[in-house]
Amino acid sequence: VQLQASGGGLVQTGGSLTLSCAASARTFSRYTMGWFRQAPGKEREFVAGISWSGGSTYYTDSVKGRFTISRDNAKNTVYLQMNNLKPEDTAVYYCAARKPFEVLATTSAMYDYWGQGTQVTVSS
Repeated sequence: VQLQASGGGLVQTGGSLTLSCAASARTFSRYTMGWFRQAPGKEREFVAGISWSGGSTYYTDSVKGRFTISRDNAKNTVYLQMNNLKPEDTAVYYCAARKPFEVLATTSAMYDYWGQGTQVTVSS
């Protein structure tokens, strides 16, 4: 599975961005997807995830109420809508996929496929 993340950019505090992650797999609907981020000098951290069925989502506490993960299986794409952005959201954002029919997970080591990352910078 190849993943291509896009949609990053520079935005002011309080602004919004929508990240997209396009997958090459014809069976995209079978993959649990996640978004992670990595800020300079910090470890990669889980941001949000959506189950392969789309019935379950999970967010790290710091983004709850501000970020929304969704998927469009017809377009082989997962999205991360980010609202009310803060400077601490500045990071490279990565999309990732688990193997087919795996449950949602928050640990990066449990994801098997990774996109190349897209930079999000929030200015104060």
